[in-house]
Amino acid sequence: MPADRPRSIDLNADLGEGVGDDAALMTLVTSANIACGGHAGGGPVMRTALTQARDHGVVAGAHPGYADRANFGRVVVPMTAAAITAMVAEQVAAACDMAAEVGHRIAYVKPHGALSNLAATDAVVSAAICDGVRPTGLVLLCLSGSVTERVARAMGIPVAAEIFADRAYRPDGTLVPRGTPGAVIHDAQAVVARVLDMLRTGTVTAIDGSTLPLAMDSLCLHGDTPGAVTLARLLRAAIIAEGVRIAPFATR
Repeated sequence: MPADRPRSIDLNADLGEGVGDDAALMTLVTSANIACGGHAGGGPVMRTALTQARDHGVVAGAHPGYADRANFGRVVVPMTAAAITAMVAEQVAAACDMAAEVGHRIAYVKPHGALSNLAATDAVVSAAICDGVRPTGLVLLCLSGSVTERVARAMGIPVAAEIFADRAYRPDGTLVPRGTPGAVIHDAQAVVARVLDMLRTGTVTAIDGSTLPLAMDSLCLHGDTPGAVTLARLLRAAIIAEGVRIAPFATR
């Protein structure tokens, strides 16, 4: 059976990474996943992003990832579970401290890139991330239907389920790896049509044509994708015309 059609959906974007047009996207999204200085951002860039989120009433989240700027956190870095926990905790704490300095707050955590993708199928990595998040009491925003979601729920961590507007899915519900043909969908109209189908059916169509019933609390838009601002505007208009409200996510 398909998942329930969502009555509202959050729009999130990865921001504070020093790429893309953060200022414009802050006027279009409802949640901002702000880089914490690991894969990108940090320091003045993080401060600016958090200030923009505060000024536009955008919910702010910490976006921790591998401390591998050369690869933008998109390559797995071998680490022990304890090291992953410490890395996540340190980056989230940095974001929380900076948010407090500018008069905003961090409301959730969304793991970035290769760290998130690995955790989506690896319970040990998922638990390590959760161990870094749990002491904060923050919500974990993670791939809908993933191992991370199941582990977080089992550990008593509040969860929000994320789907992706412009990424292809494998039949197991994970994302097609970047670098694979068709992994990122660049045609704006195709992305809009795909998102509307998700909202109407409560399912995501995988790359092999199979359908995946998934919970849909938040829709990710990639801020570093060319044309991201135009795509965000098109998606907002299409979602509103569909009768679905755009609002910050609630946990399940």
